[in-house]
Amino acid sequence: MSRPATRPIPEGMHTLTPHLVCEGAAAAIDFYKTAFNAEQLSLLPGPDGKVMHAMLRIGDSALMLSDDFPSCGSLGPKALKGSPVTLHLYVENVDAAIKQAVDAGAQVTMPATDMFWGDRYGQVVDPCGHRWSLATHKQDLSPEEIREGMARMCAEMENAKPAGATGDAR
Repeated sequence: MSRPATRPIPEGMHTLTPHLVCEGAAAAIDFYKTAFNAEQLSLLPGPDGKVMHAMLRIGDSALMLSDDFPSCGSLGPKALKGSPVTLHLYVENVDAAIKQAVDAGAQVTMPATDMFWGDRYGQVVDPCGHRWSLATHKQDLSPEEIREGMARMCAEMENAKPAGATGDAR
């Protein structure tokens, strides 16, 4: 009896899948379950109780994660003192999702706001130091409407600067 052909992209996966490294991956898994309704699909325990690999599903997307292993050059945001990466999560109700994340231990870095590109959008940092943006799409806009909205926002920000501020950090 022959097996079916192996798929190059496994069933249920997308082409791009984030893989997070964090100090305390087991606690991160619990946080993601509580904050973002993640479902744990698999867990491969490693030495000293660390997580070698875990697979979660949030909505229709997979998320891989593991503990940090500094001896292998695998460091999370706490060891790196932050992360330049933001994970974006579309949700049905961004205000409720941000509250759920905060109740689970996240910190708000940008409250939910109606944005010029048609989303209600906010940002949080999870207890491991990973940045998340959350959004609910509210309005389909043309590229021109988005450019006009961005120009209005930039003008408002420029007008809100204190006298003598240039925004130039050099």
